[in-house]
Amino acid sequence: MSALLTVSQLTKSFGTRRAVDGVSFTVHRGQTVGLLGPNGAGKSTTVAMICGLLTPDSGSVTLDGESVSAGASAAKRKIGFVPQDLALYDDLSALENLKLFAALYGLSGARARERAQDVLALVNLTDRAKDKPATFSGGMKRRLNIAAALMHDPQLLILDEPTVGVDPQSRNAIFETLERLKGMGRSLIYTSHYMEEVERLADHIVIIDHGKVLADDTPAGLFRKLPAHAALSIETDEPVGESLMAAIRARGGVTDVALVGDGLTVKLAQSADALPLMTWLAEQGVKPRYFATARTSLEDIFLNLTGRTLRD
Repeated sequence: MSALLTVSQLTKSFGTRRAVDGVSFTVHRGQTVGLLGPNGAGKSTTVAMICGLLTPDSGSVTLDGESVSAGASAAKRKIGFVPQDLALYDDLSALENLKLFAALYGLSGARARERAQDVLALVNLTDRAKDKPATFSGGMKRRLNIAAALMHDPQLLILDEPTVGVDPQSRNAIFETLERLKGMGRSLIYTSHYMEEVERLADHIVIIDHGKVLADDTPAGLFRKLPAHAALSIETDEPVGESLMAAIRARGGVTDVALVGDGLTVKLAQSADALPLMTWLAEQGVKPRYFATARTSLEDIFLNLTGRTLRD
């Protein structure tokens, strides 16, 4: 895949606070990049500089071979931006909102109407075209916000935490829209502090915290950096003694073991190591009252990189 967007060593300070500190990453054509980090990590500031809404103190942004800068920039017309805050007019219908955004990009007449119908269909709001956003649910407003950012058919769509404040059903509807865009070969940047969202959508993940990039890799590449790829949680009828703990720790495929409540949690190199371990425990007379296996998550990766959970 060829590079569509190149972000190189972006920095931005507000007074004495360095909000973004040397952020670099690349978005390839047709790729979805998840920009993941806690609130205050520097994601929104980074996105604002990519869109040319904020001038970096240093560094550069290049889109399709053109420099993106604050002020007038031809490259900015190739970007669609979905901000955290809704950018809609409640006293205009959904269709009129989209026509307004079309006019901002020089589209009018039949071309604007046709494009509006296309994006309304994409976000499943065709039947609400004549209704005002004031009558919409939060999730529907979010989808209309996405439609507005698509009116000029941008090469790159940037979404800054687009599911904030919506219910699970609306979140799924937003993701169905984004998955359709992926299927059409659209390039996306998706910022979030929700692990499950980034895991579901992203082909590539950039983890950022305190304005710095902590990791830049595919999901599979990030998971390979963890000492454990799976975990086995077991509740037992009898307390687990130190000798058994030591024996478990010495078994192949086990990377760590810890007592948790009435049982133990065993970290495993691979999910396939769980069944042999359970068989072995039965041979040792251990009777599990409950057990469960789980794959490691991006939450584990963030904890491994920073020593704290994502929402600390």
